Amino acid sequence: MSDPLKVTIIGSGNWGSAVAKILGINVRRHHKFDSTLRIYVYEEMVDGKKLSEIINTTHINTKYLPGVVLPDNVVAIPDIREAVKGADILLFVIPHQFVKNICAQLVGCVKSSAVGLSLIKGVDINEDGLILISSIIEDTLKIPVSVLMGANLAKEVAEEKFCETTIGCKDKKLGHILKELCQAPYFRVTVVEEVEAVELCGALKNVIAVAAGLSDGLEQGDNTKAAVIRLGLMEMIKFIEIFYPGRPKWIFLQSCGIADIIGGYCNGTNYTMTRRFMDTSKNFVQLEKELLNGQKLQGPTTAAEVYQMMEKRKMHEKFPLFTAIHRICVLEMKPEELIHCLMHHPEHMDEEPHEHAFLHSKSMQGNLNA
Repeated sequence: MSDPLKVTIIGSGNWGSAVAKILGINVRRHHKFDSTLRIYVYEEMVDGKKLSEIINTTHINTKYLPGVVLPDNVVAIPDIREAVKGADILLFVIPHQFVKNICAQLVGCVKSSAVGLSLIKGVDINEDGLILISSIIEDTLKIPVSVLMGANLAKEVAEEKFCETTIGCKDKKLGHILKELCQAPYFRVTVVEEVEAVELCGALKNVIAVAAGLSDGLEQGDNTKAAVIRLGLMEMIKFIEIFYPGRPKWIFLQSCGIADIIGGYCNGTNYTMTRRFMDTSKNFVQLEKELLNGQKLQGPTTAAEVYQMMEKRKMHEKFPLFTAIHRICVLEMKPEELIHCLMHHPEHMDEEPHEHAFLHSKSMQGNLNA
C-alpha cells in the first residue's frame, strides 16, 4: 500500500483559508491522504500575536477569515520551505504578483514527484508575451500544475453556501484525485482536460468585474450591466482564441466561464472595490491599502497586463472594452466614457462576421457545441 499523499496549501488569505476548511475535512476522511493539512502562513502580528499561532491555537484565521473555524488538523507553518517539505500535492492560493518570489524560494525544496494545483486568478507578461501563472510554477519548480477556477467567493464558500468550480487537469487519474481532495457537498467540482482556457477565464473575469462595477457606479442599470457582461464575455472568448487557439467552446459554459463572471459582478472584491473607486476620489492603490486588510486587488492589475499584451500586438481595436477598463483604472479615461465604448463596440458596428467566426453573434448559437 502506497504512503498517504501529503498536502500543503501555499497561502492563507480568505480564499486559502476557505479552501483549507474543505481540505482539512477531506484529508481526514479519505485514507489516500495524510490526515494533516499544512498551510503556509505569511507571518504577521495580529493584536500582538503571531498569526500562525492564532490559527494553531484557536483554529480561526482572525485576520483574513474571522468567525470561521478551521478543522483542527489544519496546521499553520510560517516557514515556507518547512511547509512544503515532503508534500505530494501543493495548492497555490496567493496573489499572482507574489508567485515568482514564492516559487524562487521553493527551488530545490519540492519533491520531483509532486504536483501542483493553482487557484490563482491572473496572468503575467514577459519579453515573449503572455505567460500563465501555472506555467511560471511549472517552469520554476519542474512539476505539472493543474488549475481550479470558478464562481467561488471565499466568504460564501466558508459559509458552506452551494457553489460549483472547475478543475482543469490534463491527467484523468490525477484529476480524480484532485476532485476527491477538493469536493464537498456544497462545493461541487467538475474536472475537464483543459488547463489554459480555464485559467485564462479565471484571470479575465476579474477585468470584466471591474467594468460591471463601473457601470453600476454610473447608475446605468441592470440592462447596461448585462451588456457589459456579454461584451466582456465576447472579448474573453476572442482573447483566448487568439492566444490559445482551438480551445473547446463549451469551456465558457463551465463555472470557470460565465458563472465566474456573474459571481464576480454580484459581490466580488473587484466589483465592490470599483464601486468604491466610483464613489470616492481615491485611486485603486489607495483603496487597496485602506480596505483590503493586506490582500491584493487583482482586476486592475490583470487589466494592465492584458493591456500591455494588446499593446505589444497592436490589438487595442479588437478589445475596446478591455482597453477602456485599463485606461479608466489608471485615470487616463473618465468612467463616463465607458458608455461610449459600449455604444460603439465592434460587436454592434460590424456587418461582416468576425475573423473568428465563433465570436460573431449570428454564429454564436450554432458554434456553442463545437
